[in-house]
Amino acid sequence: MADLRTKIGSLELRNPVMLASGTCGYGAELKDFIDLSKLGAIVVKGTTLEPREGNPYPRMAETASGMLNAVGLQNKGIDYFEKHIYPSLAEYDTHVIVNVNGNTVEDYIRLARRIEHLAAIPAIELNISCPNVKQGGMIFGTNPASAREVIAAVRNAYSKTLIVKLSPNVTDITEFARISEEEGAEAVSLVNTLLGMAVDPRTMKPKLSTVTGGLSGPAIKPVALRMVWQTARTVKIPVIGMGGIMNGNDALEFIMAGAAAVQIGTATFIEPRTALTAIESIDSFLSERKLDSLANIVGIINRN
Repeated sequence: MADLRTKIGSLELRNPVMLASGTCGYGAELKDFIDLSKLGAIVVKGTTLEPREGNPYPRMAETASGMLNAVGLQNKGIDYFEKHIYPSLAEYDTHVIVNVNGNTVEDYIRLARRIEHLAAIPAIELNISCPNVKQGGMIFGTNPASAREVIAAVRNAYSKTLIVKLSPNVTDITEFARISEEEGAEAVSLVNTLLGMAVDPRTMKPKLSTVTGGLSGPAIKPVALRMVWQTARTVKIPVIGMGGIMNGNDALEFIMAGAAAVQIGTATFIEPRTALTAIESIDSFLSERKLDSLANIVGIINRN
C-alpha cells in the first residue's frame, strides 16, 4: 500500500478522505454501513450555541445532477452536544472535527472556547459560508472585512487546529483564503454550496420554503475544482477540497489540483460507502503507478 497520510495543521490524517459536515450527522448514522476508523476524518454536523429548529419544510429538493438544501443548521446546541453527542464521538478511532456556526463574532468565540475543552476534538471547521441562514453565514463569508474579523477573533480564542470553510458565492475566493492564512488558520476547506433555487411549475411556487438554498452534488464539481486549484496556487496552508466528489477519480482530480485532503458529502446520501471506495481508488492509483506517497500527486498539475 502507498502512504496515504496527509497533514492538516497539526493533524496527521491516515488518508485524505473526510466526510463533510451536514451529510453524515454525527457518524453514528453511518456506522452500520462503513468502518469509520478507515476514514481520514469526519466533520460532524453544524453546531451552534443555542438549539436551532432550522428552516420550515420543504427544505430539500432534487435538481439535475445535484440537490438543493435549506436545512438551516438544525441542531440541539452545544449543551446537548457536550452531554449527549460528545461521549460517543470521543470513542471514534479517527479525527472528529466540529463545524461551528454563529450569528455574531461573539457567538463564534464562545462556541470555539467551549469546544476547545473537549479533548477528543482536535480541530474546528469555522463555517462562515452557509447560504441557508439569515444571520451570520453569508454575511461573514462574502465580506472580506467581516471574514477577517471573525477569523482573527476565533484564532485568538482557540488554540487547536483551525480550518475555515469558504463560500463559492464570491467574486474571488482566493481573497478569503489569503485572509484566512493571514489571520492564522491552519487550513481552508472549499467549497460550500452554491446559492441556487428551483420552481415547481405545477404549484407555481418555489420548491424550497426559503426560495433559495445551497446547491451541491456533481453539478458543482467543475466550479469547485477550479476554485480549489486557484486557492492552492495562492496560499501555503493546506486546502481541503469538496464539491461534487462522487468517486475516487473525482477525489484524485481535486488532489492533483492541489487539495491536501477532500471531503465527500452528497455522494454519501446515494452510496454510504463512497468515502471508503474513494480511499481504495486513490491507493490503487498510486500503487499501479509505483508511487509510494500521496504527496507525489498533491498539486501535480501545478508542477507540470
